[in-house]
Amino acid sequence: MKIIDRIIKSTQKSRKVNFNSANYWEKRYTDGGNSGAGSYNRLAEFKAQILNDFCNKNNIKKVIEFGCGDGNQLKLANYNQYIGLDVSQKSIEICSAIFKEDLSKEFYVLDSINLNEEKFKGELILSLDVIFHLVEDNIYQLYMNNLFDASSKYVIIYSSNYEFQPETQHVRHRCFTDYIEKYFPAFKLNSTLKNKYPFDTNNPDDTSFADFYFFEKVN
Repeated sequence: MKIIDRIIKSTQKSRKVNFNSANYWEKRYTDGGNSGAGSYNRLAEFKAQILNDFCNKNNIKKVIEFGCGDGNQLKLANYNQYIGLDVSQKSIEICSAIFKEDLSKEFYVLDSINLNEEKFKGELILSLDVIFHLVEDNIYQLYMNNLFDASSKYVIIYSSNYEFQPETQHVRHRCFTDYIEKYFPAFKLNSTLKNKYPFDTNNPDDTSFADFYFFEKVN
């Protein structure tokens, strides 16, 4: 069964039976929406500085991102080779159009590829502002498994890391470090970095509840 089919079918068994995250993002991009405030302005600049410095210091040759979104964050990136993956067909169309002249970047719908292929393995795997949008338990678990299975050395996650279910339908905060410690013991949490612009209810579009978490494969 294809990944997107599994996502749609298994959503019926999830805790939020009336919500499907894959459909939500496809409709959002199709209707002209974007990846959200975290991928724009000073938040995007903050993330880019951290990621570009990491790639430079660790001589990273290949980056794979699970959840590339609308590509705005990627405009600030300095990667030697990049593969962007997303569940949304529209997202991939948008990114492919933006970077059509950039041969160092490729984009694929998750439904269209075999993640076991060597092409989709990399030194650095990224998850930026994604985990807290994985509302369904089974989709969260599948995503986390794919994320760490793809990494030969590093995984960087930018997300909240606590358990909380807000009223917003497309957000569910999770303590993902517990999941990683339990199911991916080969990866060590090397360091964390607090957000330069921590969440402020008076300025929600220019602040964030996400922080950086840097994992390295040690076994």
